[in-house]
Amino acid sequence: MTTSAAPTRPAVRLGAPVGAVRLGAPVGTLTPEQVRGFVHEQLAATDVDGRSVLVLVPDDTRTCPLPLLWSAVHEALAGRASRITVLVALGTHKGMTEQALATMLGYPAGEFETTFPGATLHNHEWWDDSTFANLGTIPAARIEEISEGRLSRDVDVLLNKLVLDHDLALVVGPVLPHEVVGMSGGNKYFFPGIAGHDVIDVSHWIGALITSWQIIGTTGITPVRALINEGCSYIPAEKLAFCVVVEAGSDLLHSISFGDTQSSWADAAQVCAATHVEYLDAPVQRVLSVIPPLYKDIWTAAKGFYKLEPVVADGGEVIIYAPWITEIAQMHPEIYELGYHCRDYFVKQWDRFKDYPWGVLAHSTHLRGAGTYDPETGVEELRVTVTLATAIPEEVCRAANLGYLDPASVDVEALSADPDTFVVPNAGEVLFRLR
Repeated sequence: MTTSAAPTRPAVRLGAPVGAVRLGAPVGTLTPEQVRGFVHEQLAATDVDGRSVLVLVPDDTRTCPLPLLWSAVHEALAGRASRITVLVALGTHKGMTEQALATMLGYPAGEFETTFPGATLHNHEWWDDSTFANLGTIPAARIEEISEGRLSRDVDVLLNKLVLDHDLALVVGPVLPHEVVGMSGGNKYFFPGIAGHDVIDVSHWIGALITSWQIIGTTGITPVRALINEGCSYIPAEKLAFCVVVEAGSDLLHSISFGDTQSSWADAAQVCAATHVEYLDAPVQRVLSVIPPLYKDIWTAAKGFYKLEPVVADGGEVIIYAPWITEIAQMHPEIYELGYHCRDYFVKQWDRFKDYPWGVLAHSTHLRGAGTYDPETGVEELRVTVTLATAIPEEVCRAANLGYLDPASVDVEALSADPDTFVVPNAGEVLFRLR
């Protein structure tokens, strides 16, 4: 592996494809009738007759009015598409239960196929190697070029084999500031959404080498986005997307963009930059990040740190407040062994950590934030303190190199009145930056 210091900002390759059609704007929201009409109009003009369609949707860790969007898509495809398959782009999250799927997509539990005739529904079973097809290999030289010298190794393009079994892949989901890729959505529903470990690990580690601080909220083609797009070039199916921007704290839409997966994403990312990035005039000493219930473990609730790190003063603290969370990670036990550390802690001891899943290493660095590590002294210095106010026992928090606060001692109202504390409700989707 080769690495280099993170730049002030990651390089941005402009010139994303144009041609997306958008309904809506950063100001105001759309009615359900407007959204449904737009979906029908766009798909009426799309060649789907007699073709099989794979619909990719997020899991329930993303705020999105999927009952509205999916039902509109189904209405527009039913009787035209030869076959409709819905695949939940889990990435490496826990598989969704039938009840959770029913709530997310808007149907009575156990009645998906009767509610939406001609459609089937699947979790992406990323834990089952037999569900993947190998589309080819991105050579090391290309990875080195994409990563701007940070990494050089071959990458296998492993993807859920359902993609190969359909003529058209249709992404339906939100665009949000993201710690690994810059802005989520679009082709990210393929990689890592329905991908195998290799490309997930490499993409996330490249993001970690850049650091979340530097990459989050970037609207252009970051090195990680470039890798994702490269992987998608191996997909034979036609790729289209409805990329939406959801009003923060609600399930209403500011906008919906339609086109190929790159142009629709690029269009939505510009809207998202105007709606989901807020600016402070000065750094804050302490943040109380109030986590919404859609995050079930620290692996996902860590977004409440990623989105706040840029505004915390040196030596400050981020408190992750989620009294219902009982575990650090539902699906990635390695994090209990690794704990949370800055990027250089791993990079400067690479022989020690290189055989761990790189996606787990990346998650570790993203939640622990900026810092330094001296291999001569073994001293790690971290810019901010990360404290968990959850149901995770204190000894587990300390062992993971995180602070602990009894959630019962947290008085949100009192802290909101404290001039040294910045209380953020529904943390995890809006990015905060300094002017």
